[in-house]
Amino acid sequence: MSMQLGDGERTHEPVLLAEVVDWLGASKGSVFIDCTVGLGGHAEAILRACDGSRLIGVDRDLEALKLARERLAGFGDRFQAVHANFDQLAAVMMSHNVSAADGVLADLGVSSLQLDTPERGFSFATDSPLDMRMDQTTGAAAAELVRDLTEGELADLIFEYGEERGARKIARAIVRERQRREISTTKQLADIVVRALRVPGRWRIHPATRTFQALRLAVNSELQSLSAFIPVAVAALARGGRLAIISFHSLEDRIVKRSFQLESGRCLCEGLIRTTAPKQAAAASREGGDVVCARCGARRRVAVLTRKPIRPSAEEIRRNPRSRSARLRVCERL
Repeated sequence: MSMQLGDGERTHEPVLLAEVVDWLGASKGSVFIDCTVGLGGHAEAILRACDGSRLIGVDRDLEALKLARERLAGFGDRFQAVHANFDQLAAVMMSHNVSAADGVLADLGVSSLQLDTPERGFSFATDSPLDMRMDQTTGAAAAELVRDLTEGELADLIFEYGEERGARKIARAIVRERQRREISTTKQLADIVVRALRVPGRWRIHPATRTFQALRLAVNSELQSLSAFIPVAVAALARGGRLAIISFHSLEDRIVKRSFQLESGRCLCEGLIRTTAPKQAAAASREGGDVVCARCGARRRVAVLTRKPIRPSAEEIRRNPRSRSARLRVCERL
């Protein structure tokens, strides 16, 4: 399924669409929450799978949310759109009188709308303002981080969030350049990275890709929000309800995998003595889980259904190259 976006030239195709519908059990109906509804591709398929379904679509991007509302208007009050970040799930459910959900979805990818809209500053394909905020109503833009962080802070950010080996060279080049002039556009930053890394010839992956990823993750606090979101999403599920998360790079997938392991009761203390503190045990009991280890937070609340992440088929990757790095993991509430 694809969607025309305004100018008729850009399309959005949700990744792993059939797999998401299947693993969430959308054909059985009931209450679903798409915590990153974006342009509504997954949401539409979930609602079409069963006439009795209700879906709450959450997104921090107002422009995407507006398009999702337009796309899903035909479903009437079966679809409700909410402007919020996914780590605010508990508050969203409370405000919509939902005590438990049968399926929760989070697609962590940057949408085609965001990538293909130059003024959003997510891509260096065109020379655009260095923004990268998913919610343009709040927070500091990428240009502000590039302007204000020290060389050491920039190096640490690019290394940690971008897994970029040349982080120190890039940070040094950024500081040197900003002493001469303001770095305010995507092309300026991309050119700085290319010069700093001294990568000759053509590239299969642009040298600035990891730096842009690092800034995007930092600007939107994506990894921190993801870590906070997963325990809340598990608590939001009805018994037998499923949580499905699509990630697109190793940092995200690592958090999802580790969080699912902890929520399934696997202790990750690596040989430390397991203890069960009374307070943690009581809290876990109220939330429907048994504490396994009070140190690492392991508690038995879900069964992990995907031992290895589900990847797109060769046909989907051919049709939609942006899906190639997608990884779907699913767990079920006990």
